[in-house]
Amino acid sequence: MINLQNAPFLLLVGMILCFFFGVGYLSQRFSFPSVLSFILVGMAASFFSGEAGLIHHLAEIGIVLLFFVIGLEFSFRRMWEISKRIWPAGLLDVLLCLGGGTLLALLFQLDLFSSLVIGGVVYASSSSITVKLLEEKKRLANPETEFILAILVFEDIVAPVLVSFLAGIDLEQVASAGFVLFLLLKIAVLFSGAAVFSIYGFRKLHNFFGVHLERDYMPLLAIGFALLYGGFAVYLGLSEILGAFLAGAMLSETGRSPELEHIILPVRDLTLPFFFFYFGTTITLGEEGALFIPLLIVLILWSVISKVLVGYFGGKIFGLTPRTAFRAGFSLIQRGEFSVVIAAGAAPQIRVFGSIYILITAAAGVAFFQKAPSFAGIIHKLSDYKRND
Repeated sequence: MINLQNAPFLLLVGMILCFFFGVGYLSQRFSFPSVLSFILVGMAASFFSGEAGLIHHLAEIGIVLLFFVIGLEFSFRRMWEISKRIWPAGLLDVLLCLGGGTLLALLFQLDLFSSLVIGGVVYASSSSITVKLLEEKKRLANPETEFILAILVFEDIVAPVLVSFLAGIDLEQVASAGFVLFLLLKIAVLFSGAAVFSIYGFRKLHNFFGVHLERDYMPLLAIGFALLYGGFAVYLGLSEILGAFLAGAMLSETGRSPELEHIILPVRDLTLPFFFFYFGTTITLGEEGALFIPLLIVLILWSVISKVLVGYFGGKIFGLTPRTAFRAGFSLIQRGEFSVVIAAGAAPQIRVFGSIYILITAAAGVAFFQKAPSFAGIIHKLSDYKRND
């Protein structure tokens, strides 16, 4: 064991930040998802002891700012407009991925809560990995990209609520009907408060933000409000990421989302690696029974099949051709940050199981994304051949 407890604070933080820089640079250099890189180095560094409390607090700030920035992209009006168009495909995504993952875990005789957590881990595609791949492979102008982004947006809206629901059940342990109703009431209170602040507060502050946005004290307001509403969610027994997401949605009502995002991104990029690194440090692969291999294999196969089905049937409802719909499905397989957030709050055995699942599906998803046009073309030719036969 290497003990860093006595290292000066500045030396320790400087070492960590320089190390994170190296990890980020190498990830970009070799086109490897940085999310996975930080998790892996966290796993490798788990034998160090040091300022675990500091890393944990910075990790919490990082994940709050991630969802705050996501929330800045979605005013309540935009959330409603996107939901109206994508809801059939989004509901299919929830049923096949969240519901299918939960059902498979139940069939392998896991308890209800653990099964729900695994279903949550299986549910959402990685927004960060997917968008980065779309940019790198120059597919942003492709016809299926609008559908892919709409599905990611739908998942971005559903996932924070799902995380809060799981966090609330975890605290209560027993999800009685009364408890579930009380939990839904608390979520409604959080949403209602956000709607009231948006309508009667932030929508009227467009000019104020326009005048003062460049001032050096505005990041204090934006970050402070993100932490405040995230903390309020925790106070209610919900997840901080739902509060942070709603804080971003509220500030988006000022009409200054791009400028606010510009001043928040440096702080988010500074703190977010701590979250994935800290998650990696909590994984101990030697824990007995942590990896249920048959279930892992079945879930990985279902993760590929379910997203292809969502892409094909949901894409056709959205208006895509069969070929572009298949291309969309093969581009959504990678899991990432949402799955990490859900797995991070699970029991140790489920956390280890989830982390291995995330690493495999993220790597497989990158490979499927790169081959998506080829796979879609092959399936399209086979379907044409059968119709002509």
